[in-house]
Amino acid sequence: MIDNLMPDIPRIYTAAAEWIACLIFIFPLKKRFEWWKSALIIVGMLIVQSAFLVSTGNVLIYFWIPCMIIAVFLMIAFIYLCCDVNFRDAGYFGMIAFVVAEFMASMEWQIVCSIWTRQLPGAGMQVLMLAAVYGAVAFLLWKLLQQHLPKDGKLNISLKEYFSAALIVIAVFAVSNLSFVSNADTFANGYALEIGHVRTIVDLGGIAILYAHLIQCGELRVRRELEAVQNVLQNQYVQYKQSRESIDLINYKYHDLKHQIAVLRSETDPEKRNEFLNHMEDEIRQYEAQNKTGNKVLDTVLTSKSLYCAKHGITFTCVADGTLLDFMDIMDICSIFGNALDNAIECELKIADKEKRLIHVTVSQQKNFLILRFENYYEGSLKVKEGRFLTTKKEKEFHGYGIKSIRYTVNKYDGAVSIDTKENWFDLKILIPMKKTASDEAQNG
Repeated sequence: MIDNLMPDIPRIYTAAAEWIACLIFIFPLKKRFEWWKSALIIVGMLIVQSAFLVSTGNVLIYFWIPCMIIAVFLMIAFIYLCCDVNFRDAGYFGMIAFVVAEFMASMEWQIVCSIWTRQLPGAGMQVLMLAAVYGAVAFLLWKLLQQHLPKDGKLNISLKEYFSAALIVIAVFAVSNLSFVSNADTFANGYALEIGHVRTIVDLGGIAILYAHLIQCGELRVRRELEAVQNVLQNQYVQYKQSRESIDLINYKYHDLKHQIAVLRSETDPEKRNEFLNHMEDEIRQYEAQNKTGNKVLDTVLTSKSLYCAKHGITFTCVADGTLLDFMDIMDICSIFGNALDNAIECELKIADKEKRLIHVTVSQQKNFLILRFENYYEGSLKVKEGRFLTTKKEKEFHGYGIKSIRYTVNKYDGAVSIDTKENWFDLKILIPMKKTASDEAQNG
């Protein structure tokens, strides 16, 4: 009879629970290797986890806790090897998987011992029960967790969040396994089945707490990204205002210079000086004519960036109809053009040969769509992962928010962003539906 003394959960069952709990996280996340390599790792880890737990089933109580710690590290290593995540995120997922495994194994064994109170069922029935309970729990938790796991697998959890989750796991494990860590036999005799129920309930509560913790971490991650994007937007707007003031000052200087040239022309000068003055005047006309797109905000951004390019030996060309941007907000124009050109300039500055430092911008309309195109030459190879370009910067956590800011801004106008690289040309293309003006509607009417 199992009434007073419930048998220990078979170690092979615990190993299966830990393996399945890891798969709950592995399946939704981006894989690190090809499918066949991942399959080999999955099969290999099942063998490793089973061999380890079965071989340590009869260790002394003093070695039981260290063995459980090793089992957790095996689960973390399992997730890390299969999924394209950093080790901290793998550790976070692995700790949740450990509590899930404890709950699965405890719940399944409680059901078996509650139904077969006199004698345990045969091996076939035990395997069937294990598959049914483990499968149901795993499927339910998989459906719940996948909604809150980041698509790119990058939770980027902070140390504070990591250690708070670790404390929850340790507390849940200690309470749920109180009968094992106690030297007395209070929990082993007479109330084994009831204590087993408590253990299952505590593990279920631990899953609920960690589930809420995961949701909170996801929300904090989104909030941090949004704040970073907003900072990028604000910085571009601040740059625009500073550029506006600088360009106004330059315009004043050029205006004064034109009057100086007029005074010099009234004097009797040699022919060479006259040619020099003609050349200066041509340069002024060229400056006055450039970046006059019909949109003052775009003019300011383009002039600021073109002056920077000229100073650093970058050939910058632009064909733009700024009037097409009249429906866009000032900050949005600053964000899109500022971030796109900053990324292009950063790329060009890495090219040693100044003859190859090329940037071209196009603003045009095709049917009812606004097309913004930013092209720049690059050397070497760009590392692409899931549509994102990897950085060599030390501040990796702050990288990529320029492109994210562009996507965020374009999404406000129901537009689309595409990135292409062909024959050493980086091509950023933005497509935005044009808003109809009152004159357009009148013509269509």
